[in-house]
Amino acid sequence: MTFKTIAAIALLMASSSFVQAKELTGYTYSAVSTTAAVKGMNRISERIAEQTGGDLTIKVHLGKTLQIASSDITQAVGDGIVDFAADYFFSGNVPIARVLNLPMLIENDAEWNKAYAAMEPILKEAFGKQGVTLLGSYRYPQQIIFSTFEVNSLADLNGHKIRVTSPEQGKFVEEFGGAPITLSGSEVPTSLERGVIEGVLTASAGGAKNWHEFLPYNYRFPVNYGNSMIIANTDIFDDLTEDQQKALAAIVQEEGAKITAEFLEDEETQKASQKAAGMTIVEVKGSDAALAREKLAPFWAEWAKQNGPEYEAALKLVREAIGK
Repeated sequence: MTFKTIAAIALLMASSSFVQAKELTGYTYSAVSTTAAVKGMNRISERIAEQTGGDLTIKVHLGKTLQIASSDITQAVGDGIVDFAADYFFSGNVPIARVLNLPMLIENDAEWNKAYAAMEPILKEAFGKQGVTLLGSYRYPQQIIFSTFEVNSLADLNGHKIRVTSPEQGKFVEEFGGAPITLSGSEVPTSLERGVIEGVLTASAGGAKNWHEFLPYNYRFPVNYGNSMIIANTDIFDDLTEDQQKALAAIVQEEGAKITAEFLEDEETQKASQKAAGMTIVEVKGSDAALAREKLAPFWAEWAKQNGPEYEAALKLVREAIGK
């Protein structure tokens, strides 16, 4: 083998190595680095770099550090503005995913797991139409009621202004005489101070972790679940080597489950901490669950019918999976 041949092979190997090394731009809606969600995204970044020997890295940017609105994250991934992201506010771009967030439809962890498994193929297809590959997900604890006024049952919502994060949550509030108001998270503290809103639907380990000082009452009624999707730009993902694709997908699945578990653990920690700080916590009144289910069940079918046959089919699939 001549010197020129050896040099050519070395150059080719170096060139090939250079081409395979990629740094993806990652983004998360959360602006707080200490949350389970951000810690999980950082672990994904660390693990994929280690597993690929540095050939694939992800630089994770916190929420609000890039000029991307929370509601535009999925679109930003599809457009290639960022390559990889966690998106909690994806339903505007993939509205069929809101089947999983219908109030009173999914009421416990076992039902969630069955419902998500049934919906996953539909979700992957729907995200795919946005130029996005769905790699995994994680979820928050159930969304419950925090307020500035005393709540001992759902009847106590009557006449009060409650911050919601979706029209579906809004329907729940309306069914019990409340007025739903949609606000961004950053607007919540001042809105509570000024009386623009008098309560929120969130989790102890979610919004209440930051807003608890404004919310002296907590009624532990589980309205619905909120979840985040972990996604990648399809062109970027397809351009990775097969080994890199498999590694990233496996890591995302593992870390998604871990984030969910950490949120559930933190829910109990925050609940205890909030109670110790003086929050009045009331457990669910027995008759409220049956009443809420009765009120909201017709809404599920109405909601699906208004949105079209695909939604009706998705709802049917979920209801069959959980036996409702």
